[in-house]
Amino acid sequence: MRFGRLLLLCSLLAIVLPATGQAAVRMYLGFQDDPSFRWRDDRTTVLDTAANDVDAQIVRTTVYWSRIAMRRPGNAANPFDSAYQFNDLDELVRNAEIRGMQVMLTIWGTPSWANGGKGQNYAPTRMTDLTNFARALARRYSGLFPGIPYVRYYTVWNESNLGLFLSPQYDSAGKPVAPFTYAKLYRAAYTGIKLSNPTALVGIGETSARGRDVFLHAQGVQETESPGKFAQLLSTVRPRLKFDAWSQHPYPTDLTQRPLAAVRWPNVTLAQLPRFEQSLDRWWGRKNIPIWITEYGYQTKPGQPKGVTPAQQALYAKQALTAARNDPRVQMFIWFIFRDDPTSSWVSGLLTQRGVRKPSFAVFANMAKLVDGRNPIITIKGSVSNPVVAVPLLELRTRDGAGAVVGATARVYLNGQLVGVSQPQSTIANGGFASFQLPIVTQSNQTYVATLDIGDANGNRAFRTITLVDQ
Repeated sequence: MRFGRLLLLCSLLAIVLPATGQAAVRMYLGFQDDPSFRWRDDRTTVLDTAANDVDAQIVRTTVYWSRIAMRRPGNAANPFDSAYQFNDLDELVRNAEIRGMQVMLTIWGTPSWANGGKGQNYAPTRMTDLTNFARALARRYSGLFPGIPYVRYYTVWNESNLGLFLSPQYDSAGKPVAPFTYAKLYRAAYTGIKLSNPTALVGIGETSARGRDVFLHAQGVQETESPGKFAQLLSTVRPRLKFDAWSQHPYPTDLTQRPLAAVRWPNVTLAQLPRFEQSLDRWWGRKNIPIWITEYGYQTKPGQPKGVTPAQQALYAKQALTAARNDPRVQMFIWFIFRDDPTSSWVSGLLTQRGVRKPSFAVFANMAKLVDGRNPIITIKGSVSNPVVAVPLLELRTRDGAGAVVGATARVYLNGQLVGVSQPQSTIANGGFASFQLPIVTQSNQTYVATLDIGDANGNRAFRTITLVDQ
């Protein structure tokens, strides 16, 4: 039982407290930047910079249903139906994972054929259309097809508490309707994803930081709901929606607001995140619901005249990342965007359009090494002989495929002294993990550090560090 529990903790990259009792969260740190990572001619070079110079561990991208399926598929659940255009998404997933970065796919945007031409921010007329698309998407990235990698992380829709992304937010009487529309969207997509990939992790919400909770009946004014009220109403839907984490965009509520500045509840910035977490547990009847921060950022001058200076961006990025690291529920932190781009008015990149590094670049590079979710910290209780740990090896999974044999040189240290060496072998599972036995018998109240130099038959290598805390 102890071995099985330890393996499960590793495979899920569980976050634990070290022996000091201080928060030391390991979380995936990364970016969303579709122009720079997915579409621009220099996209592989920019991904190299994110992976090698910043040590980014995850890339989020929007799956535009309306673009991938511009016409109705003949067999919508088939990921290879001729109506689907997955080429650029395939390339991004492959390019990210071969560099050891996880990928998160966020489904958004209804095709005109699915809702009578109402627009991308209106729900489909038939939710089965979305279920079938999500089923095709998750099957395509299930790891079953040679050359197409496995994707673990998914979320559904984007900032659904804003009319810009989901309309209507209210009915003609001013009563909120968006949470209940979103519940149908989410359930439909979740069903499709899990049918094709039961091991996928699916986040709910993707909520913006703020909203008014009042229908203004004013032309040209976006309808919005606060994330707190949206989540509370969503929790009343029966049967209860299933999810693996709540996805939140805890941006500051104005361009220059400090990360931990107080804001009006039920808006949810980083300052309100602890209250939001407690409220989620109460509303949903669960404990310790994980949080995915799937968008955050500060825009800089002079591109955004009302933004912060590059130096302020660096300071606020450090404060925000530290706050997230100190919150044991936060499993990932995704900054929007990586590089400023002429196709977008959003200028929160760590790089200028010309590729010049802003001061925040160094902040991310330093923090990424502290929180790298690929190198977990694991707490165990009592003596454990030859513990088995599972580590993510996406870069080798993408090159070699599931089932490939890999070997490792495992070295275990206690207080800086080498206490065990072995050369175990393993095979890469479909999800990109490989399990290795460590050559130690742990003792209570000790912290062990294991380094694994892992290689495949083709000479490709990956390095991982596992910290074991025996309490």
